[in-house]
Amino acid sequence: MSQPLWSYPSHCAHRGAGKLAPENTLAAIRHGAGLGYRMFEFDVKLSSDGALVLMHDPMVDRTTDGRGRVASFTLGELARLDAGGWHSPAYAGEGVPTLARVAHWLRANECLANIEIKPCPGRERETGAAAALEARALWAGAAVPPLLSSFSPEALAAAAAVAPELPRALLLHTLPPDWPERIAALEAVAIDVFHERLDADVIAAAHSRGLKVLAYTVNEPARAERLLAWGLDVLITDALDCIAPG
Repeated sequence: MSQPLWSYPSHCAHRGAGKLAPENTLAAIRHGAGLGYRMFEFDVKLSSDGALVLMHDPMVDRTTDGRGRVASFTLGELARLDAGGWHSPAYAGEGVPTLARVAHWLRANECLANIEIKPCPGRERETGAAAALEARALWAGAAVPPLLSSFSPEALAAAAAVAPELPRALLLHTLPPDWPERIAALEAVAIDVFHERLDADVIAAAHSRGLKVLAYTVNEPARAERLLAWGLDVLITDALDCIAPG
């Protein structure tokens, strides 16, 4: 099944508004929406009992008041953690959201999603398949589906196997010489690259192959302007307060 046409805005908020509010929470997404952003990148991984939750790290320690591996917590245990107090007192008590809860908010508020599949170690294929199946169900009938992205080829391949119609992007910190072949093997529609590895030639090369290009994490306005002038399709940023959404 072919993937849909590209219908995403040129600016995407990183981890919600992950510097201005606690990352990967609904509070961060609401904050970003308040600044005019309409597309949000966030990370998902599986709890021990198979629920998809928003969390970047394999451990809960940095962004909650808990300790331990995400994969060792049930959804109920994760729900009891404070995922906001580490950022600032104003967000104390903010919870770890499920993908379902975030999807409902985004759809109700006409916002779009870039779901980064961020598997716990050893759960790459399981997480990729689960994220794609749940995304398919949660965005059923949506005019614009979520974009699935991952650094894990295994996770993206599993996502493609169960929901081939959902658009996919391969995340890359560096650009290996065979990056076009890697994208083709995954039947992805885009590359999502660390912005310092991008220039006009790379973006043009991707476009010549019918691929879109995203860049993370672009926090300097001058760099954002240059990338967009080179034809970048989507820039992902923490700097929502100084880079206006396009």
